[in-house]
Amino acid sequence: MSQTAFQLASSPSSFSVEHAVRLVPPVDSGSANEPAPAPVFTATGAAVASLCAALDAAFDVCPDCDDPSRHADFARRVRAALAEAAATPDLLTPAQREGAPTTYRRHLLAADPQGRYAIAALVWMPGHASPVHAHHTWCGYAVLDGTLTESVYQWNDAEGCASETRQHPRAAGAVSFTRAGHAGIHRLLNTSGAPAVSIHLYGVAGEHISTHVNDLVNVVAAPADATLAAA
Repeated sequence: MSQTAFQLASSPSSFSVEHAVRLVPPVDSGSANEPAPAPVFTATGAAVASLCAALDAAFDVCPDCDDPSRHADFARRVRAALAEAAATPDLLTPAQREGAPTTYRRHLLAADPQGRYAIAALVWMPGHASPVHAHHTWCGYAVLDGTLTESVYQWNDAEGCASETRQHPRAAGAVSFTRAGHAGIHRLLNTSGAPAVSIHLYGVAGEHISTHVNDLVNVVAAPADATLAAA
């Protein structure tokens, strides 16, 4: 497991989804005889540090692979790390649970200085939703508070569009992990009357969250009388 000493950023960073974020300049990885640099945090707390340590350990199981998400042990470890984080009451500060009036809001919690991952909390007020999207990278999420609805889509390569196949509720404690590509097309939305909070992991550098994660896709409009399959 990687040995890390944690470095805190000077202030928290948050942004609505339509705005990009830039972290501190990249940290040099050092020579082969030096330890890997510590994650750069925009959140304080042992819980986020523990999550980063668990992710570092997941990368240790496949240090030379181009796509760690294709390794079953990596995926298992990431899901376990998300589940543990979701069960930690003090994972987020009150400020990191603040939402935005018109769209869901991301609060960047930590970024790996080697550019392997970034961690963010998303706050969804009632009615907020993501666009329908696939992913340019592996990613995972866990619901911390409230309930989200996940709509799942199937990609039609011949027609170049996706169609909705089912919906299911994602209550607190729910965990999801997916690889890059069109196999994991979905949409998250808050159809409840209360705020919801989720934590997300992305296999990109922190400054690329807004541009290198979601792959927006064309969607076939569902017939008015269509009935979606239950999860």
